[in-house]
Amino acid sequence: MQHMSFNAMRRTLIAGGVFFCGLAAVGGPARAADFPERPVTLVAPFPAGGAADVLARILGKALGDQLGQPVVVENKPGAGTAIGAAAVAGAKPDGYTLLVSSNSTFTLNPALQPKLTYDPAKGFDAIGMVGSVALAMLVNTSVTAADVHQFVAAAKANPDKYMYGSFGNGTSSNFAGAMFNAATGLKMTHVPYKGSGPLMTDLMGGQIPVSFDTVVAASPQLKTGKVRVLAVAMNKRSSLLPNVPTMAEAGYPAVDMNAWLAVVAPKGLPAPVKARLEKALATLMASPDIQDKLKAAGFEPGYATIPDWSGMVTAEIARMKALAERSQIKTD
Repeated sequence: MQHMSFNAMRRTLIAGGVFFCGLAAVGGPARAADFPERPVTLVAPFPAGGAADVLARILGKALGDQLGQPVVVENKPGAGTAIGAAAVAGAKPDGYTLLVSSNSTFTLNPALQPKLTYDPAKGFDAIGMVGSVALAMLVNTSVTAADVHQFVAAAKANPDKYMYGSFGNGTSSNFAGAMFNAATGLKMTHVPYKGSGPLMTDLMGGQIPVSFDTVVAASPQLKTGKVRVLAVAMNKRSSLLPNVPTMAEAGYPAVDMNAWLAVVAPKGLPAPVKARLEKALATLMASPDIQDKLKAAGFEPGYATIPDWSGMVTAEIARMKALAERSQIKTD
């Protein structure tokens, strides 16, 4: 029987170790390339039945069709979306748990609440933007201003007469109003409401002269003439209100506050899995059928990758935090 020297045996073992490690290295991406092999969960940090839930279900069905596995929408509402966001941030980064949420989760909440249960910049890998919800500047029928310029002139002439309503403290609606004040030099008092419903009721009833609300909430009232719209609070026109000018067109490009939406995964997603999810999301977002469904639900569809999620989120948090401090925006 031939005996190996110690050094020869050592070389053999090392070579074997390299071989097996190589198999493991090959096996990891190979398994990732087979993703998904079971259903995927898409967390929506909102209650069932709302517009954001509708968005999640449209995306979930289409994403499942692209991936060849069911995508199950799971509602995890509460704490201003923090419960659902924290659950996804703490999940295994294998692609089987995703989150669809808005900038309220990723930039507005962090600007107002420094101690969150998730890290919006470092806790997620972005799969992609999926669109936005346009915000509009609405006035009741007693306001005679025909455009933003006339409104600003009237408000400056009668500063005690004007206040603006939003659908809640610390919401995108609140931030839009604060941006408008800052850009125009107005000091309209903020009146927060518990949602769009009571906000719209008081706007139509004349209790408040102006509000910043979503195009979705405004559309039925605009069709009946119960309220009027002066501008959309962003730098491009809304596909749902194509004839309404933007704040940029009115001379106030700094008033740019739509509610953008993104699909993200827990930080640490394997590259092949991330690429698979990005491709699936890009494909479904290019579908005219999906775009029509999103528009019908009140969304402005638009897919975009986010190469530097952490940098983008960090920069926007800083911008929103500065605005919040200057305008004394606070959560409920």
